[in-house]
Amino acid sequence: MIESILLSATRVWTFAGQQSLTNASGFFFERDGRLFVVTSRHVLIDEPSSHFPDRIEIELHTDPDNMAQSIGFSIPLYRSGESIWRQGQDSGGDIDIAVIELQRSALPASLVYSAFTPMHLNDPLDEVEVGATLLVVGFPLGFHDTLHHMPVVRQAVVASSFSLRFQGMGYFLTDARTHRGTSGAPVVMRVSPPAPELGDLQWKLLGVHSARLDVDGRDLVLDEALGLNCAWYADILMTLTAT
Repeated sequence: MIESILLSATRVWTFAGQQSLTNASGFFFERDGRLFVVTSRHVLIDEPSSHFPDRIEIELHTDPDNMAQSIGFSIPLYRSGESIWRQGQDSGGDIDIAVIELQRSALPASLVYSAFTPMHLNDPLDEVEVGATLLVVGFPLGFHDTLHHMPVVRQAVVASSFSLRFQGMGYFLTDARTHRGTSGAPVVMRVSPPAPELGDLQWKLLGVHSARLDVDGRDLVLDEALGLNCAWYADILMTLTAT
């Protein structure tokens, strides 16, 4: 049996034409029969670094009896000159999350995946304590199980008040060792006790990993990196996936 949380994440490559640019992480979100891939917005476009891919590829498992069987599924990022992804803003500004709806008719009939749903989002009335244990599920530096095409997980903890937007922005902090390539990874917390309505995926989707934080003026010799990260609140997915 493959743990469902590992099947919720997918590796993301970005391309400009045939030129491979970067790799990142993403995951599946399902709502009202529609299926989306979610990643960080800066994976799809990042003006400060002049990162302008025109398509992405995601890796899909295609045989439930053989996890070594997978394909790359190409997704153009523009149609008639317009971007096809959805991104959002709130009172703090731009949110570093983007979603792309997948056309089910174009997907393999034997697709093997797990998807988060609105039921996996955290209820605002449920308290998430500082120091709570989390997992970040992704592909740091592109590293993964290259035979079975599975992500790896890193342990994390909630490092700021979950109920307070850190410095007024739409994210909270995590304390975790992360690397390039983790952008777009789901940040999840185990559900306890199990909730039958969540099926096999017994995890709450709290956020989407975006980037490591650092301190301006840090002495690169004397001072270690903070080891803190931004995780954008996942409830924005309800807005980004609305019809």
